[in-house]
Amino acid sequence: MRVFESDSIRNICIVGHGAAGKTSLTSAFLFDSGAVNRLARVEDGNTVTDWEDEEIERKISISCALAHCEWNKRKINILDTPGYRPFLAETQLALRAADAAAVLVDAVAGVEVQTEKVWEFCDEYSLPRIIVINKMDRDNASSERSMASLEESFGRGAVAVQIPMGSEKDFTGVISIISNKAYRYARDGSGKFQEEDIPAEYKDEVSERREKLIEMVAEGSDALMEKFFAEGTLEQADLVEGLKAAVLQRSIFPVFYASATLNIGIAQILDGVIDLLPSPAAVAKVTGMDPKTKEPVERSISSTEPYAAYVFKTIADPFAGRISLIKLYSGIMRSDSTYNNQSKGKPEKLGPLQIPQGKTMIPVGEVHAGDFFAVTKLRETTTGDTLCDPSAPIIFPSVEIPEPSMTFAIEPKSRGDEDKISNALARIAEEDAAIRYNRDAQTKQLLLSGSGQLHVEVTVAKLRKRYGVEVVLKTPKIPYRETIRGKADVQGRHKKQTGGHGQFGDCWIRMEPLPRGGQFEFVDEIFGGAIPRNFIPAVEKGILEAAARGYVAGYPVVDFKVTLYDGSYHPVDSSEMAFKIAGSLAFKKAMEEANPVLLEPIMNVEIYAPQEYAGALTGDLSGRRGRLQGMDIKRDTQIIKAQVPMAEMVSYAPVLTSVTGGRGTYHMEFSHYDEVPAHIAQKIVEEANKERKQEEE
Repeated sequence: MRVFESDSIRNICIVGHGAAGKTSLTSAFLFDSGAVNRLARVEDGNTVTDWEDEEIERKISISCALAHCEWNKRKINILDTPGYRPFLAETQLALRAADAAAVLVDAVAGVEVQTEKVWEFCDEYSLPRIIVINKMDRDNASSERSMASLEESFGRGAVAVQIPMGSEKDFTGVISIISNKAYRYARDGSGKFQEEDIPAEYKDEVSERREKLIEMVAEGSDALMEKFFAEGTLEQADLVEGLKAAVLQRSIFPVFYASATLNIGIAQILDGVIDLLPSPAAVAKVTGMDPKTKEPVERSISSTEPYAAYVFKTIADPFAGRISLIKLYSGIMRSDSTYNNQSKGKPEKLGPLQIPQGKTMIPVGEVHAGDFFAVTKLRETTTGDTLCDPSAPIIFPSVEIPEPSMTFAIEPKSRGDEDKISNALARIAEEDAAIRYNRDAQTKQLLLSGSGQLHVEVTVAKLRKRYGVEVVLKTPKIPYRETIRGKADVQGRHKKQTGGHGQFGDCWIRMEPLPRGGQFEFVDEIFGGAIPRNFIPAVEKGILEAAARGYVAGYPVVDFKVTLYDGSYHPVDSSEMAFKIAGSLAFKKAMEEANPVLLEPIMNVEIYAPQEYAGALTGDLSGRRGRLQGMDIKRDTQIIKAQVPMAEMVSYAPVLTSVTGGRGTYHMEFSHYDEVPAHIAQKIVEEANKERKQEEE
C-alpha cells in the first residue's frame, strides 16, 4: 500500500444518532471510491465496519471501526462510530483521533438526542464538520423540516451547500449551490450520475441559497467582506476558499443531502470531504503536555518532526491478540522497530505496521505524520498511551470516559469458571473503556458495570461467544452497613472445660458510637495486668471479626468505639483463642444494648435532560427518597442535582429512558452512609433472615 503525506490525508469521524445511516454511508464511500467491489448493506450483515458478531446480529454499531478509501488522489480515513447512548464512549475515542467529522441527520426524524450529544463532543474537540441529511428517499423525508431542526439546534452556521432534487420515492439527485450544477442519479445503487444544468424549477431557490451562502462566507473575512460590499457578490474562487476557511474556523457547517442505501449524492459528499475539510497539515499543530514540567507543549503535524503517536483504541481479538489503533501526529514510524512509550516509561517493540480496512489488515512498511495504522501484540501499550521520541517528550491527553450508570452482579453458570470470567473481562475491558468490573469486598459478588442494560448484555454476549464463558446477570446486593446509636457496658466471658486444659477468657468493654465515617476505634485501658498484654490484641480481633459478620442483618458494623477496661484470666486455661471468643461475645451483648440501626449508601446524582422533563424527574426522585440539592440550566439542558439512596437507583436507568424518551442521562457517585428508615429496615432484616435460613438449609 502506498504511503501518503499529511496534506493528502483526510481523517473524518462519521457520527450521529443511532440508525441515522453512518455505516451505510461508510459502505457507500468505500464502494464509490473502488475500495470494495459491492455496495454492502447493514441488513445483509456484510459491511466492512460492522464486523463483530453482536453488530451483525443486532444490526447496530457497537464499536468504533476504521476503514479507508482513495478519492481524487487523496486518502480518506473513515472512523465509523456507534450512535446509541450505551456505546458513545467509542464515539468519544474516535473523535479524539479525528481531524473532522461528518454529522448524519435522519431526513425523517431530524436532529435527535444523540445527534446533540455527538455535536457537543465535536465542540469539545474543536472539530470542523459537515452535515449530511441522509435517508432522503424515505417516506416522510423533508429537507425543509430537517434544515429547520438543524438551525434550531446548532444555529445559523448550518448552511446548505446543496438542494435535493425531489424527496421520498422521487429523490433523484442534488444541486450544488457552489458549482451551480445538478447531479441526477440512477436509483439502482450503482452511484452513477449525470451532470446537468440546473432545472428551471430550482433556479430561484438556488439563487436565494447561494446568496445566503456568500453572505455567510463573507462574514468570516474582512477582505471578503470588502469585496462583497464593493461588488455585491464573490467570485467562484473566493467563495470556495472562503468557505474552506470558514469550515476550518467552525463558523460554517456545510449541509449535504444523500441516500446512502441508494447511493445517491455520495460522490458530491466525497468531493466535499476533500475540498472543504482540513488535512492534518491544515490542522498544523497538536497540543500535549510536557511530562516533566506538566506544561502545555505543541507539536507540528509534519513528517520532519520527531515521532509522536497516540493510541486511541484497542481491540481484543481472541486469535490475533491485542490490536492497537494508532494516530501518528508527527514524524515517520516503520515496521519492526522499537519506539518509546512515554506514558509507561518503557520501550515497545512494534512488529509489522498495518492499515485497517475493518477487520482486514493491510501491511505497510512505514506511516507518515497524520495517518492511522494498527499494530498487534504490544506488551505495555494500552488505549490512551503516547509513543514519542525521548528527545522530544510529549504526552497527549486521553479521553475522560463517564462512569458507568448500570451495574449487575454476574455469576458463572458452571462452577470453576470464576477465573475464566475475570480473565475474559480483563480482555474485554482493554477494548471497551466504559466497562468496569470488580469484586465487592462486602457482598463477595462480582460486579459488572456499563453504560446501560444493552451495554452489559453485549458484554455478556462477548463473554459467551469469544471466550466460552456463560454467566447469569443478577441485581447487585446493596452494601448496607450497621452501627449503633447508644452506649453499652458489658462483659464477655468464655469458659469451657473439655478435660485437661480448658479455655478461659474474660473481658469488660464499653461500646459507644462514633461520628459517621469514624469506622472503628479500639482503646486499651487495662491496668495492673487484669488481662496479659499478649491477649489484648486477641480481644480486638474477636470484636472485629464479629463486627464484620454483623448483628442486625448480617452487614458489617461501622462507626463505633470499644474501650477494653477490665477482665480476668487463668494462668493455665487462658489463650489467644479464648480471649478472641470472649471479645466476640462481648461485642454481641453490647450490640443488644446499644440500639443498633441499619445504614445505607447515599449517592450524589446528577441528571441531564431537556427542560420540559424537569417536573416529572424531580417528582420521581422524591418518590425515591431523594433530596434535591439544586438545579442548573445549560443551554436547553436541565441539570438536576440530588442525593438518593443507592437502593432506589438500581432500577433508575430504564425509568429515565422511559420518562425522557431516551434524551436523559445521569451520573452518580458515592456520597455517604445514612440511617435506613425503620419500615424499610424491617423489610431488609426480614429478607436477610430469610436468605440466612435458606443457606443453612
